[in-house]
Amino acid sequence: MALMITDECINCDVCEPACPNQAIYQGELIFEIDPDRCTECVGHFDEPQCVAVCPVSCIPLNPNYSETKEELLEKYKLINL
Repeated sequence: MALMITDECINCDVCEPACPNQAIYQGELIFEIDPDRCTECVGHFDEPQCVAVCPVSCIPLNPNYSETKEELLEKYKLINL
């Protein structure tokens, strides 16, 4: 699954530089995550870095994007060619 940022986001900007896939960007109101680039840090780290640094815990799994760990690893490989 990709992650998503909820409207509890306080725009603190700690998540964007923590993302190794450059999947996080400033949206119209809050930061957002591009589900096509988000691998939940599979291939880079043992846990999602944005979740680890978020001070308000506003980055849950996105229920609209269900992916297995194997699918996330394949996405990682495509993004990081």
